[in-house]
Order: sequence, then structure tokens, then C-alpha cells
Amino acid sequence: MSPADLDDQQPSAPARKAEPERRSTASTDSRSSWSYRNCAQARAAGAAPVYAGEPGYGPHLDRDGDGIGCEPYRGR
Repeated sequence: MSPADLDDQQPSAPARKAEPERRSTASTDSRSSWSYRNCAQARAAGAAPVYAGEPGYGPHLDRDGDGIGCEPYRGR
């Protein structure tokens, strides 16, 4: 076999798979630099509730300071 034949038999590099979007992983190390303007915007994007450390979270979305923004209202 010639070197050209060997090259034809070598497998090509596998295609890189796109990494899935990580929405539910809360991480304090990777704080995002942007946040939703308000809960209506977060809900319209389908991101509510937004957890601390997730992209889109901001302290102004978290009224009770528990790390969960735009929580659904549960009533009393």
C-alpha cells in the first residue's frame, strides 16, 4: 500500500457536537453580565423562574432574596 492509500483509510476527525444550552445549572462561578429587565420579559422568553447563577438572573427579579427570581405567586 502506498502512503496515499493509508491516508484514505484513516478516519477523519469526528465532528464536534454542539453543547446543549445549560439553563437549569446554577453556578455562582459563572455570573452572567446581563439580566432580564423585568419578570414579564423573563416569562415571555420562557425562562421564569430564573435562578441565581443562571444567565438572565438579576437581584431586582428576586423580591424575597432566596436566589429565585420571578417566582410564581402562591397566595396565602
